[in-house]
Amino acid sequence: MTSSVEKTTGNAHSFVPRYGQMLSPELKGILVLDEFTLDPEAARKEQHGFRAGMAAVATTMRRIAAARVVIAIVAIANLPLFLLSSGWWIYAVSLTLVVGVHAAVTWLNRHEPRLKQQSALELHLHRERSANYRKVRDAVKYMIDTPSRMNEHLYLELLAAKRVALNLAHGTVALLDTTDDSAWKVRIVRELPGAS
Repeated sequence: MTSSVEKTTGNAHSFVPRYGQMLSPELKGILVLDEFTLDPEAARKEQHGFRAGMAAVATTMRRIAAARVVIAIVAIANLPLFLLSSGWWIYAVSLTLVVGVHAAVTWLNRHEPRLKQQSALELHLHRERSANYRKVRDAVKYMIDTPSRMNEHLYLELLAAKRVALNLAHGTVALLDTTDDSAWKVRIVRELPGAS
């Protein structure tokens, strides 16, 4: 099967893209894969919500990791305490530590999925409420393997009015045009090698 890159070599004007539309010849083989508009007012409001949701997920992951480290330190510290001390009270302290570590690990293993889910819920709600986000997600989902984890960063980069690389290997980028403050235009474009 001949690739689209091979088709463009030699004669860029006869190339018919499978997706999107070719721009005029003077633009030297720029293929527009998708084009849509964002609501600037809603986008400005959503920036904080997305950042807060992503921060909540990261904070929960750090807290769970820190709890596991503390539990491990307490469990490891129990052995030298038991071996280097004498008296009946050390048995009571060691038994209390062992029971406490076991209970903490059991509780963490049981509730960790729920804690993660709760921390991710806020971010999920922002995704579902945002028409802007859904437009970006639908436009780039065919190029990103894990859009649920990556598109928030892409969306925030777009809202920061940056030229965002989606797939460097294929020269595909997302461009945000903010010249019209009533409707921001987003283009997913690809530069075709050999078309210039």
